[in-house]
Amino acid sequence: MSLKRIFLLVFILIVAAGGYLGWMLFGPRLNSPEGGFFYIHTGTNYQQVKNDLISEGIISNVFWLDKVSDYANYPERVKPGRYKIGKSISLVNLVRMLKAGRQDPVNLVITKLRTPEDLAKKISNSLEPDSTQVINFLKSNDSLFQFGVDTNTLMTLVIPNTYEYNWNTGTEEVLKKLSRADEKFWNEERSKRAAGLHLTPKEVYTLASIVEEESNKPDDKGKIASVYVNRIRRGMRLAADPTVKFAMKNFGLKRIYHRHLAYVSPFNTYMNAGLPPGPICTPSIKTIDAVLNMPETDYLFFVARSDFSGYSDFATTYTEHLIYAKAYQKALDSLIRKRQQQK
Repeated sequence: MSLKRIFLLVFILIVAAGGYLGWMLFGPRLNSPEGGFFYIHTGTNYQQVKNDLISEGIISNVFWLDKVSDYANYPERVKPGRYKIGKSISLVNLVRMLKAGRQDPVNLVITKLRTPEDLAKKISNSLEPDSTQVINFLKSNDSLFQFGVDTNTLMTLVIPNTYEYNWNTGTEEVLKKLSRADEKFWNEERSKRAAGLHLTPKEVYTLASIVEEESNKPDDKGKIASVYVNRIRRGMRLAADPTVKFAMKNFGLKRIYHRHLAYVSPFNTYMNAGLPPGPICTPSIKTIDAVLNMPETDYLFFVARSDFSGYSDFATTYTEHLIYAKAYQKALDSLIRKRQQQK
């Protein structure tokens, strides 16, 4: 073989080796994990990262991973998080992403929640902290003191919305963002409206939580709020059925009977005067604003309409209220009989 041919063969081998190396390091050769995300828990070391990458089928061996990681000094800089790994990513870009902690954020979507346990479940289902860690924090007045709330008023911090977090965010940091959003929500205009009702923002939120449970009709929410404010001004008990359900933690109750009204709890507004010590759910922003913009009325009573439209009939006197209440009760009894006959 001539020298020229030898040089050509060596050149081809070098190019091939370079191409192979380039493909191994920079080619889109990784597999996407189930769900598309790779999770690194807080406290995880490099060896565990390697094991997880193998067990989840993202890489087939660790030879080239170790080479790239050592060069990038990644083994000493493992960062927890939720990382999106697509099939187009290269090994080099994977290590760069993990070393930089360039994780994919999580949207924590909060709509209607009722209890701190509900909030703990929402957080633990979306972020790294487990439910036990979260609920222990949420049920500690010492932990909550920095946010100006206690275990009763905790949920007033939660303005239903979508919040973006890194997956490994701790419970305290979750609440810090909720608290900042709460402060922003209670701007000068809303605070003035609350003061005009002689209520604090937390009291408005608590009242709105009752209204939220009473009706899903926007046209009625302000009027329902006015009923409760009028009762407070007259020294009457709120006598709100949803507070009984909350006190009993029986949210499936369809009808409140007399025996339920005597349930002993500070949240039972049949037993206790004034607003309950905290909210019974997380009301929507629209409901909070409906309370802040409630009309001036003389209403002291309301009951569901007998046509089951979801609207309520409002009354200023108990006599008038009884007429509406009896009509609704009669219609409800008739509906129940019909359903029983159809079974």
